[in-house]
Amino acid sequence: MSRIWILTIHAIGVTMFKNARFVVEAVVLAVLIALCSCSSGPSYPDDVMSALEQAGDNKSSLEAVLEHFVAEGDSLKTEAAYYLIGNMEGHCYVNYKLVDTSGTKIDFNVLDYPDFDSLLSATASMEDSIGELDFDRDERIDDLESISSDFLINQINGAFTAWREKPWASSLSFDDFLKYVLPYRGSNEPLEPWREKFLQKYEYLPDSMSNSGDPLEAARLINDDIKTWFTFDPRFYYHPTDLGLAEMMEIGLGRCEDMTNVTIYAMRANGLAVTSDYTPHWANAGNNHAWNAILTPDGSVIPFMGAEANPGRYSLANKFAKVYRKTYGKQKENLVFQERKQKSIPGWLAGKSYEDVTADYIDVCDVCVELDKQVPDSIDVAYLCVFNSGHWKAIQWGRIEDGTVTFLDMGLDIAYMPALYINEEIVPYGSPFILQDDCTMRVLRRSEDEIDQVTLTGTTSRRLAVSTDGVSRFAPRLGTEYELNVWSDGWTTIGKKVAQEPVLVFDSVPSGGLYWLTATDTDKEERIFTIEDGKQIWW
Repeated sequence: MSRIWILTIHAIGVTMFKNARFVVEAVVLAVLIALCSCSSGPSYPDDVMSALEQAGDNKSSLEAVLEHFVAEGDSLKTEAAYYLIGNMEGHCYVNYKLVDTSGTKIDFNVLDYPDFDSLLSATASMEDSIGELDFDRDERIDDLESISSDFLINQINGAFTAWREKPWASSLSFDDFLKYVLPYRGSNEPLEPWREKFLQKYEYLPDSMSNSGDPLEAARLINDDIKTWFTFDPRFYYHPTDLGLAEMMEIGLGRCEDMTNVTIYAMRANGLAVTSDYTPHWANAGNNHAWNAILTPDGSVIPFMGAEANPGRYSLANKFAKVYRKTYGKQKENLVFQERKQKSIPGWLAGKSYEDVTADYIDVCDVCVELDKQVPDSIDVAYLCVFNSGHWKAIQWGRIEDGTVTFLDMGLDIAYMPALYINEEIVPYGSPFILQDDCTMRVLRRSEDEIDQVTLTGTTSRRLAVSTDGVSRFAPRLGTEYELNVWSDGWTTIGKKVAQEPVLVFDSVPSGGLYWLTATDTDKEERIFTIEDGKQIWW
């Protein structure tokens, strides 16, 4: 019991028989004084307080970071600690495992195979014998529950050292520093110290530059060095867990996610404002892609590919409908933060830490779409999809109002499909359409009245294109059976043909639709197309 509390009670006892009202007032005052004297400690911003409450047994580690910088008296470092802890919820390390249809884990190491083709052959053989294989989450370690105070303090100190000492960082605002230099992770990789390693590795840079104040020159020099010891390897498509720094430096190989992460480490450690942009699904090819971007002194952002191509010398391999930027801070305009009837959200759109930067890359339009069917009362959000690896995949969301939906900032000259998300599945809810270069929509509906004979001269397949996927086009292969489908609230078969020559002729094909030609027993990576003036136009 506090000394103030004891003295107050003593005062009450002396006077309680003299004035009853005074006794009541004195008791109330005593309680208030006692409550104040027993206060539970310092108060932090609301988001920081919320993070501390979610940290469980690791709360003391986060509090130690806050107390360290408050005691140090550096207000900017304290704000940086607030930023990292206040936005830490959701950041984590995720490990994946390869499983069969029963969920049994399959031991699998991509480096056991000499190249990508042999790996594909091995997985195909496994699927023939034990059934379809897929990746499933094996382990998740949340930063809030595991990050150490020493790691976070060292990360903050290292970031400030680079920001305050590197000549090319002098024009970087504190806000941009928080977004692009301070964050300690690139994606969902294991946490490892990296700032001191790369700060020392490139300490020679200022003296070797023609203009030590130019961040682009510094980025080029660092990236040129990374290219000498790290490169893309398609085998790591089958290693979906993001690599940690120690593993990356040991093997010198990874997928595009790993390439962007190691570049983020090397450049943020040296005060360069670098992040990762990505498209979750290519609009005219399979798979996805991530790449780096650097903030320049004039506020523009220049894309490049870490370990592959420098700023100003990088072009993206395929067409995208959307580009998003990974952020450490929570983006309150994202769908997960919005009031909505339906709680489940497809895939990556449920993320809290990404922002839409499509308009920084390409011309865009807002698209108003009318849904073809009655929407269930329990749903008020719809999705716009692109066709990717044989499926329609959600790329943007919009609010349903009277059966129509507006989707913001969509890429042009792309085939789209409106859909709902029902029972954890994408369900098409309108006709596919082409968003044309003039922002008009060309709806693709099969005609029930016009039936044609069509001659198809081409098909497609997936191919590797440096650090991502591309598309190969070629004539139908002799002796291969192909199936032609047209979209009509789902893929409807028109027929099958075995190629006897490098063309395929199909009779009774409805005109005006969206078509898909697939080879029998393939992975269905072929692209969709329209038929215009007798020619196949690929989307």
